[in-house]
Amino acid sequence: MAARGIRVAQPPSPPEPDFGGRLDPRVPALFRTAVADHPGVLGWVEQVVACARRTPVGAVSVAGARSLLLLGPTGTGKTHQAFGALTLLARHGVRVEWRAESAADLYGSLRPRQGVDTEREVWRVATCPLLMIDDLAAAKPSPWTEEITYRVVNHRYVHCLPMLITSNEPLARLREALGDRVASRLAQMADRVVLTGPDRRRHHLT
Repeated sequence: MAARGIRVAQPPSPPEPDFGGRLDPRVPALFRTAVADHPGVLGWVEQVVACARRTPVGAVSVAGARSLLLLGPTGTGKTHQAFGALTLLARHGVRVEWRAESAADLYGSLRPRQGVDTEREVWRVATCPLLMIDDLAAAKPSPWTEEITYRVVNHRYVHCLPMLITSNEPLARLREALGDRVASRLAQMADRVVLTGPDRRRHHLT
């Protein structure tokens, strides 16, 4: 067609991830110096970076990236690795919107209460580009927590929105605490990294 003098419009190049390299101030003070060094966590960060792109409205999206389950006993560094991963994403310039909460705090913020549109809060959690939930299954399970967890996880599963989850419980125990529907989706959508070793917090007390 070019030989006929007809100019063919080229498709736009895919947008580059936003490289800023700054530490996100939402990282809690205790984890400001956290470093992700586990090979499985570093591999997860790499594939999230590879998925990063700009949406038509200019936001950074990591939709399509896999989720990550960090499992292991108390004090083995799961939360440390998780915040280290978020910090590493920022240093790679992937300044994606993210939200990080413990499961207990998350459930607390989503419980129905007067004057708060909790359905809107559930929607915000379910649609956040990158969601970190710390200590999943640590709270006492109930039909309500199971249903809320299912709604959040299922929306993110269907729309390929990644999560970064830590838990002291193995996947089999997560199934008992959260139900088959949640455990099945997590098993499919998430890579697993199991951390072992002594309780680092107790080590500092000796």
